[in-house]
This record gives sequence, structure tokens and C-alpha cells, in this order.
Amino acid sequence: MRSIRSAAEADWPSVWSIISQVAATGHSYFLETDISEAAAKEYWMGPGLSAYVAEDDGEIVGTYTLKANHRGLGSHVANAGYMVRPGLDGRGVGFQLAEHGLAEARAAGFHAMQFNAVVSTNHRAIALWQRLGFSVVGTVPQAFRHLERGLVDLHIMHRFL
Repeated sequence: MRSIRSAAEADWPSVWSIISQVAATGHSYFLETDISEAAAKEYWMGPGLSAYVAEDDGEIVGTYTLKANHRGLGSHVANAGYMVRPGLDGRGVGFQLAEHGLAEARAAGFHAMQFNAVVSTNHRAIALWQRLGFSVVGTVPQAFRHLERGLVDLHIMHRFL
């Protein structure tokens, strides 16, 4: 049975395992492929962030972090990052995390959610976000240095909550 809950300090080793594996691919995050554990923890669970985990029978299978997209006058728009344990694609983990994240953003009083950098070659993520009502509102040409495909575009995706 899958559940999603706020991340606890004791979850960090499992979350770190996911982040380090996803970052190492160089396919979907600006993170350094060899990001240090300390830098990853600050990025995912640092001040001003709300981190969550998805569990299947006690095993953490995915995670997301939620925050304001900008400070001050832009703080009414949420931003989030999502990661699923490699090898578990297509099992609905990402969709459940995404739905949970949208609900948490709404509950926190955000008016919209914006993703600033969805890699154009990440077709599964783009399809997921579009299925959940997001639109591509802009594209930044060749803004991501994909480790296998070279320079690829980034999409900015948005939806109101």
C-alpha cells in the first residue's frame, strides 16, 4: 500500500539514494552529477522547503520538495521538484506524488504552480504535467546540457491551483 507523508530526518538516507541516482544520469536536473550529500540535503530539505516521501510497504520509492517559486511578491506561486526511485517508472509513483504536491500547494495557500526548467527530452514528465493541467508557457532554447543529447531546450510549465 503506497502512502505519502512529510519527510522525516530518518528518511534522508533513502531520499539521498534517490537524489544521487537521478542526479548522476544528467537527464533532468541542473544538479551536479556528483552532488555532495550535504549539498543535496540543503537543496531538497533545507530551510523554506517542505519535503515529502512516497512509501510502498515501508520502502521509500519517491520524493518531492515544495517551496515558493520566488520570494516576496512572487511567493504566491509554488515550485516543486519530484523524483522517483530509478527502475520504478510507469508504476504511478510520479502521478501520486504530483497530485499530492498540488493538494499541498493549494492547502498552503499558493495560487499557482510553476516549473522553471522541465527538460524538453523528459517526455514522461511533460506528459504527466500536461495530464494534470499544466501548459508550456515558454521555452528556453538549448538551456540544458544533457549528458547524452547535448544542448536541449527547457520548458517553463504553469497551472493555476
